[in-house]
Amino acid sequence: MLFEKSLRRDITNLAGVVFASLFAIFLTTSVIRLLGRAAGGKVDTASVLPLIAYSSVVALPALMVLTLYVAVLLAVGRGWRDSEMVLWFSSGRSLGAWIGPVLRMAAPWVILIGLISFVGAPWANRQMTELRQRFDSREDVSQIAPGRFRESVAAARVFFVESVDEARGTVGNVFVASRKGDAVTVIASAGGRIEQNGSDRFLVLEKGRRYDGPLSLSQPSPTAYRVLEFERYGLRLDPTEPPTPERIARNLETSELLQDPTRWNLGELTWRLGLPLAAVWMVLLAIPLSYVNPRTGRAGNLILALLACIVYFNLLTLGSVWVAQGKSSFALGVLLPHGVFALGVAWLFSQHLRLESFLRWLLRHSRARR
Repeated sequence: MLFEKSLRRDITNLAGVVFASLFAIFLTTSVIRLLGRAAGGKVDTASVLPLIAYSSVVALPALMVLTLYVAVLLAVGRGWRDSEMVLWFSSGRSLGAWIGPVLRMAAPWVILIGLISFVGAPWANRQMTELRQRFDSREDVSQIAPGRFRESVAAARVFFVESVDEARGTVGNVFVASRKGDAVTVIASAGGRIEQNGSDRFLVLEKGRRYDGPLSLSQPSPTAYRVLEFERYGLRLDPTEPPTPERIARNLETSELLQDPTRWNLGELTWRLGLPLAAVWMVLLAIPLSYVNPRTGRAGNLILALLACIVYFNLLTLGSVWVAQGKSSFALGVLLPHGVFALGVAWLFSQHLRLESFLRWLLRHSRARR
C-alpha cells in the first residue's frame, strides 16, 4: 500500500509537469498557425480564440496518452536509476508486480481519454466546422482583409480596400474589378457602406470612378473604354446561403457512426477507439522500457521509448486510414496496431524476467561469499 501511494504521487507530479510542457508547445504552434491564417484573411480574427480552445479539446486525448506514457516511464526509471529495483527483486517481487499498481493509477486517465475521444472531440470538431462555414458564408466585404486582394464568393469579382470598419459596416478607399464575358469593369472609390434594400444587400460607394472596356484589345483605341464619375454607386453583393453543417466522419457523434457503418465512419471509429487502448498498452510498455543500465546511461533507453511512441501512433493512423479507404476490415484495423504492441510488451517483459533471475543469482552469490 505504501509503495502504491508513493508510485501514484510520483506519477501524478511528473504527469503535471509533462502535460504542462506538451500543452504549452501545442498551444504555441496553434496560436502561430491560426494568427497566420487570420492575417491572410482565411480565418475570422474574432474566431481565433474559440478555434484554439476547440482544437485543444481535439488534441487532448493524444496529449494525455503521451503524458501518461512519459510519466510512467520516468517514475519507474527512477527506481532503476536509484538502485531501488535491486531491493525490489531481492524481496521476491518481479517486474510484473508493477503492472497492477500502474494500471490502477492509469484507469481514471484512460476513462477520461475515452470520454473526450468519443464525446468531446466530435463536439469540438463540429464547432470548428460551423465557425469556418459561418465565415465563408459572410458577405464579400466582410471577408476582406485590409490591404489584401480578395475574391468574391462567386469568384467573378475582386475586392481591395484600405480599411474596414465592421461595426459600422463601412469601408475606405475601395477598388473593385469584375469580369463578365470579355468585358471588364473597374471601380475606384474613396469609401462606402453596406445598405439593405429588401432582401438584397448593396455596397454603396461614394465619390469614385467606373471604367468599362474589353478584356483585351487587338488594336488599342482611346474610345474603347468608357469612364464614368459618380457621387453614389450601388454594387449588389453576392447572395449568401445559410451554412449547412458538413456531415463528415470526424464531426459525427459516436452513436451516428455506429448507426451508419460506412467505411469512412468505421475509419473514424477505429481512431477514437484506438486512443484509450493506446493509453493502456503504452503504460504497460513504459514499465520494461524504463530499464536503465548504469554503464550505458539512459539516452539509449529514451531514444527507444521515443521510437516506440512514434511507431505506435503511425500504426494507429495507418489502421484508421486503411479502414476508411476500404483496404482493411474494422476488426483488423483495430487489432493490428494493438496486437503488434501487445506482442512487443510480452517480449520485453520476458526479457526482463531473465534479467531479474540473473540479479537474484548475483545477490545470492554475493551473500554466499560474505
